[in-house]
This record gives sequence, C-alpha cells and structure tokens, in this order.
Amino acid sequence: MTSLFTGRSAPPSRRAAAPLSPLLRLLILTQLAFNVGFFAVLPFLSEHLGQGIGMAGWLVGFVLGLRTFSQQGLFVVGGALADRYGIRPVVLAGCVLRIAGFVWLGFAERTWAVVAAVLLIGFAAALFSPAVESEVARQAVVREEEGGGDRTRVLALFTVAGQAGAFVGPLLGALLLAVDFRTACLAGAGVFVLVLAGHAWLLPQRVPGRARVRVKGGARLLLRNRRFLALCCAYGAYLLAYNQLYLALPAEVERAAGSQAPLAWLFALSSVLVVTAQLPVTRWAAERLTPRRSMVAGLVLIAAGFAVVAVARPAGWTGTGALVPAAGFVVLLTLGQMLVAPVARAWVPDLAEDGRLGLYTGALSSVSGLIVLAGSSATGLLLDSGLPVAVPWLVLAAVPLAAVAMLPRRQGDR
Repeated sequence: MTSLFTGRSAPPSRRAAAPLSPLLRLLILTQLAFNVGFFAVLPFLSEHLGQGIGMAGWLVGFVLGLRTFSQQGLFVVGGALADRYGIRPVVLAGCVLRIAGFVWLGFAERTWAVVAAVLLIGFAAALFSPAVESEVARQAVVREEEGGGDRTRVLALFTVAGQAGAFVGPLLGALLLAVDFRTACLAGAGVFVLVLAGHAWLLPQRVPGRARVRVKGGARLLLRNRRFLALCCAYGAYLLAYNQLYLALPAEVERAAGSQAPLAWLFALSSVLVVTAQLPVTRWAAERLTPRRSMVAGLVLIAAGFAVVAVARPAGWTGTGALVPAAGFVVLLTLGQMLVAPVARAWVPDLAEDGRLGLYTGALSSVSGLIVLAGSSATGLLLDSGLPVAVPWLVLAAVPLAAVAMLPRRQGDR
C-alpha cells in the first residue's frame, strides 16, 4: 500500500507495531494530563457565566469564542517560539500561566476579571499545545521514515489520549461542582501543578534532531502557501462546528432535561467513543480513503449530527427521551472528529517549510481560532434569536458542509 502523504510504500504491518520512543510516550501522556485539568472546568463554564454571573447569551458566546481565540488564535505565537527556543521552556511557561488562569477564574466575579482569566487560560494553551503537537507530528514523521508505522496512527493515538483526558475531566468536574465552580477551577489548577512538576523533571533540555530557526522569515512563506491556507480554513470551519459541544449542546440539554446534569455523561459518551474506536477508525480510513476523502466523510457526518437535532427540535420533546437527538448529535460529531482531526494534523508536515513545523502547526489553530471567535458570537445570537427552533441547527449543519468546499484538492503540494 502506498502512503497517501509521502508516496512511499507503507511499512509492513509487523513493523507498524514498533514501540513508541520515550519522548513520544511522554508527549502523548502530556495530552492526557492537559485534558483532565482542562475538561474538569470547560464544559461547565457556559452555565457558570450565564447562571452564576448572569451574562447575556451573546456575551457568553463571545467569552467562549474569546477563550478559543486566545488559545487557538495565538497558537502561531507558541509554535514560532517552540521552533526558536525548543519545546521545554514553552511548555513549562504555558503550565505556569494555566495554573494562574484557573485560580483567577475560580475567584473572578466581575465580567472584566472573567474575561482576563479566560484570556490567560487560553494563552497558556497557545504556548504549550503547539509545542507538544508539532513535536508529536515531527516525531511521527521520523518514525514513519524509519519504518516504524504510519504517522496518522501516532496522531490518532495522541487524539485517544486527549479524549481519555476529556472523559475523566468532565466526570471529575461534575463531582467537584457538588461543592462549587471555584473548587473545580482549583482542582484543574492542581492537575497542571503536577504536569509542571513532571515536565520540569522529565522533558529533555534539547530534543535530538530538532533544529532551531530564526523567528523571522517564516510568516511570508506561510501566507503564500495556498494549499496550507485552504486546509486552515476548512479546519477552522470544522472547529467551529465541533465547539458547539460547549455552546449549542448545553443549551439543548438544558431545554430538554431542565438542567445540565446530563451534559457530563454526553461528554463521557464522546470520549469513550474516541478512546475505543479512534484507532480502528483510523486504520479503516487509511486502508480505504485518501486524506481528503477521510476529511470529507467526517465533515458530512458532523453536518448530519446537527440535522438530527434540527429534525427532532420542532416536536418540543422534554425529559429523558428528549436527550436522544442530543446523544445522536454527539455520536455523529465524534465520528466526524475521528476522521477529520488526525488526518488534518498528519497533513501539515507535508505542507510546512523545513524547520517551521511549529509555526505551521500553530497557524492551523490560529486561523481556526479567528473563525471560531467570529462564529461563536454569531452562534450565541442565533440561538437566542427567536427563529423557528430548527433553523439554528440547520444553519450550523451548513458550516461543516462549507468546509468540504475549502479542502485542498491534492495532497503534498505547497
């Protein structure tokens, strides 16, 4: 079988199971820990902003979008810094800022303080996430070139680790909310204290084979890379659709069940699906689909998830049974994510300039953050607009379909 990304023959299956390097294992476990701390807080943020602080719906949407922008939108900064200084100082600085942001959010009561804490939380991830993600992608390519297995499988494993954290995090947060939101924030900060200590001890000072580059000179080439920018726009539209787990889904759960108590279980459902099915889905897609077709299939599934809720919404069902469309949305959205996210990350190294993988990895998320910032505020208005109940969900279904049209047509071109 020919590799869809490189054109080389794929390594035989007996070598595909080659063990991960110690650095890859550390970075994958890092993603697990990051998400435990993060998802102990994030799924419950919209309810805290609306019910606990009393923000209007459009402002809640704006703050959530601002959080995504300060994280995803500034990934390009963290990626460029990782290219220049290496991953260790960038990851450690990000952990310190995330600890400070969670503590601040736990005690913030005014709008300006909440916004500042959310910005700090987002910028922290803008430092450590692109450093970790770009190094995982680089190590996966090195492993592939040495015959250790397809890079997409490593990135799928990275996704599994993240979703395992996303499974544990909301359950931890739901338990801590029995005390209050502040307790959940402080517990999230505590997780990052442990991550900081572990990485200060285990993360290498310098990663072998990783060349550092000058900060200047990469942005101009990136902006001329049309195929990469097309991938960025498509990925941004996907991320806007995926982020409705944190905006549209909580609103639907609140309407159907009268509270957001079932939300933790829906997040758990998503995480269990990824943890159990991501690697088989990745293997199935790699054997049958090109990277572009895999992303198209995933985006269509996501659109179908929104359509399920749109069809059921006019009936106005409430109670436990009314959560079935929301569960269908979560399942389809998660299946779509499994097809889209690892492939998009695996595609970036083929489009990036030499020595600029951190910058390109960051830029992929930065463009996505801009799209989510604009789209989240619009979504908040849409959900509060008073339009016929199916309309907002049909509009949201159009977002991943628009992403299909944005995808690059051929792989490997710059």
